[in-house]
Amino acid sequence: MLITKGVKGAQDVLPCAVHKNQFIESSMLDIAKKFGYTEIRVPVFEHTELFQRGVGGTTDIVQKEMYTFNDKGGRSVTLRPEGTAGAVRAFLEHGLFNEPLPQKLCYIISCYRYEKPQAGRLREFHQFGAECLGTDSPAADAEVISLVCAVFDFLDVQNLDLQINSIGCPECRKTYHAALLAYFDVKKDGLCPTCLDRLGRNPMRLLDCKSPVCSEIAKDAPVILDYICGECAEHFGGVKRYLDAMGIEYNINPKIVRGLDYYTRTVFEFISGEIGAQDAVCAGGRYDGLAQELGGQRTPSLGFALGLERLLLLMDAQKTPFPEPDRCDIYIAPVGDEASLAAARIVNDLRLSGVAAQFDLAGRSVKAQMKYADKLGAVYTAVLGDSELEKGVLPVKNMDSGDVTEIKLEDFAEDFMDMSVRSSADMFKELLNTVDIDINTILGGALS
Repeated sequence: MLITKGVKGAQDVLPCAVHKNQFIESSMLDIAKKFGYTEIRVPVFEHTELFQRGVGGTTDIVQKEMYTFNDKGGRSVTLRPEGTAGAVRAFLEHGLFNEPLPQKLCYIISCYRYEKPQAGRLREFHQFGAECLGTDSPAADAEVISLVCAVFDFLDVQNLDLQINSIGCPECRKTYHAALLAYFDVKKDGLCPTCLDRLGRNPMRLLDCKSPVCSEIAKDAPVILDYICGECAEHFGGVKRYLDAMGIEYNINPKIVRGLDYYTRTVFEFISGEIGAQDAVCAGGRYDGLAQELGGQRTPSLGFALGLERLLLLMDAQKTPFPEPDRCDIYIAPVGDEASLAAARIVNDLRLSGVAAQFDLAGRSVKAQMKYADKLGAVYTAVLGDSELEKGVLPVKNMDSGDVTEIKLEDFAEDFMDMSVRSSADMFKELLNTVDIDINTILGGALS
């Protein structure tokens, strides 16, 4: 019988690699918390109209990429293709606009788009996102960008190019759209079918086409920054001043338009040249009209999405170091049924005390158990047999140093905790001694 394989465009994260995801995700949430962002969790599927109204009917996402189906009640639902629309829907539905503004929300979610799978682009992918709802201040734009910078700095991700632009408001974009239509209309014979379709509905999207032919045609197209109104120009100037004040380097790229209809004014991308065609690791911007488009009051807002799979690709390409996965603190190898019962009790007590402890579940020989403990990376091991049960002690071996310490079985959990803490303290003192630092000066003799 053939094994049923996973769905194309979705990937498994195996136990040997999942610690990388866990480290990145916990780091992101911790950093966001320092910026005042709290986590929100929204459903993986929504009414289809949410994305049609929010993401926009002219986008490739809505037209070609959404996983949409009718439920058993005949209602059209869609697996979320991005996180912003759901977060804003929750903001409106639950009255978060009545809370102090801005509301700062963050999330780590899975998203779904039917695209051709390739490096950095999957049909099921994951994003870290943040939304700042209820402010039109350019300081908020800079702060959101600085949050992304803080994540990259903490993770030691190098060689990213922050590109920013302003795409104006709906009013000043009318003039710009007219200029784009005039420019592309005389060149439309050379455009790809997708761009021809976009020309009459959203001509700004032609600037984002990846076709080499269309990109060549678009290179001399009118620039949005020449058409934005005075208020939008002032806002963009404010964003640049705040970024300068924060010491954040950036490049202005007037061709950034983003692929979602809800964006207004500030848009930005963090670009890498080390992961192939899918080079945008993080992207975002302002969406001042989205809440109103979804039925609420006008709520100026902005946010970003950072692709976790692309980030991992980049970190692997740069050989960015990760913390080692957690090791098993102690592995107890029982010999015989009575010893197995005693090992189960000891391990249970240890786990309740916060120790990562394991014992044999497969009836293996002591030799086989030691091999298994080695694969687990156990810091300590102990063989428990009839002799140890009679003496009421368990010899615990430190697998790094080879030292053996006998611990009484009756108070094993407490005594082992004390021993392992002392062992950690000794190793810490040895580390400090190698760099000629006085441990007593630093810790006031706490470990001496």
